[in-house]
Amino acid sequence: MALLSNPACGGDSSTVQDQLSNVQQVQAKKGAFAGILKYGSIVTWGHPEFGGDSSAAQDQLRSVQQVQAAERAFAAILEGGSVVTWSSPPDGGDSSSVQDQLKGVKQIEAASQF
Repeated sequence: MALLSNPACGGDSSTVQDQLSNVQQVQAKKGAFAGILKYGSIVTWGHPEFGGDSSAAQDQLRSVQQVQAAERAFAAILEGGSVVTWSSPPDGGDSSSVQDQLKGVKQIEAASQF
């Protein structure tokens, strides 16, 4: 999977190229990409402030069923319906205050600021 665009905005996937096989779904928003791999793990790339760096949540990102991109954050639904978020806390990247309510989630959508 090769991408051509602005490298600062996720257009250069060379740092994760070796991980980009068996990609089942890709989500993108404002400078970052997230791909769900065949066995439910996530690969992200692009600008860290927009979700291109999921390393803080990587140990939780297993059995991912769906990923959704928001303005500067991502959310993933795991098998069983729990949700993991990462990136900019003010933009939805920190769901820790409602984590106990995020159970049995079937669908998630993203919104921009109003």
